[in-house]
Amino acid sequence: MKTAFLGLGVMGGYMSANLATAGYSVNAWNRTPNRPGVKIALEAGANLVSSIQEAVTDVDIICTCVGDIPDVEAVILGKNGVIHFAKPGAIVIDFSTIGSAAARLISEQLKPANLHFLDAPVSGGDIGAKNGTLTIMVGGDENIFKMAQPILQTLGKNIRYCGTVGSGQAVKLCNQILASLNMVGICEAILLAEKQGIDPNLMVEICSTGAAGSWALSNLGLKVAHGDFEPGFMIKHILKDLRIVQETLDSDPSLPGTELANHLFKRVQHLDPGLGENQGTQAMIRAYKEG
Repeated sequence: MKTAFLGLGVMGGYMSANLATAGYSVNAWNRTPNRPGVKIALEAGANLVSSIQEAVTDVDIICTCVGDIPDVEAVILGKNGVIHFAKPGAIVIDFSTIGSAAARLISEQLKPANLHFLDAPVSGGDIGAKNGTLTIMVGGDENIFKMAQPILQTLGKNIRYCGTVGSGQAVKLCNQILASLNMVGICEAILLAEKQGIDPNLMVEICSTGAAGSWALSNLGLKVAHGDFEPGFMIKHILKDLRIVQETLDSDPSLPGTELANHLFKRVQHLDPGLGENQGTQAMIRAYKEG
C-alpha cells in the first residue's frame, strides 16, 4: 500500500519512520519542516513532500497525527486538506486525540468524497512510537479496520477495535484520566519517599513490581526522580485532552480527581514563564515543588 503520514511531531516522526522501515512507500509532510521528527522520518526512508496535495494524491492510506481538533480539521477538511486531493476509496486514519464528537463529524464530511475514516488514538508515548509498541484504540467500520490492520500492526503492539466511529476516542479519554491520576500518585509517592529519607529510585523500582505497578510508574517515575522533564508527551497536550474530557462530560458527573490533575498540570504550564507546557507530563512534580 502507498501511504501518507501528515504530522511529524514527537509521535508522528517515529511512526512514519516505522512504516518506511517496514517497507511501505511513505509520503511524509509536516507543517513546520525543521522539526526533529522530520529528520527521523527522512533517515528511515520516508519521502518528504511540501504539501498535503503532494502527500496524499494516489495513496491508499492517509495517516494524520497532529495537535488539537482545529488542526485535525484543517489537515483533513480545510482549504488545502486531504478531502480535496485523496483518491476515492482511500482510508484516512487519525491518530490524534480529538474526542468522539469531532471524529464523527470528520467521518460524516468525508463520506460524500468516498473516503473512509478510522479514529485511532494511541497510548504509549514517544517510547511506544519509537519501538512500534503503541496501544491503538480504533473506531470505525470493522471491514475498513481489517483492511488497515497491517499498517496498524506496524505501528503498535496492542491493536483493539472498539466499535463505530468515535469509539476509539471514547476509550482514549478514559485512558487520559487514568494517566493523569497515575501522575498525581507518582508525584506524591516520590515526595513521601523523599520526606522519609528513602531514595525515590528505590521506591519506584520496588513499587513497580507490586500492586501499585503501572506503565507510568515504570517509565515516568524514574524521570520524575531524576528531574528529567524532556517530553514524551507534553503537558499542553494532556491539558487539551482533559479539556475534551470536560467538554464530553459537561460537568455531569463531576470528576474531582481529574480536576485536581488538570489544576496541577496548569500550574506547571505557566512556569518558565509559559514554557512549562512544553515539558513532559512528569513535570507535574514542579507544581508541588515550585508552583
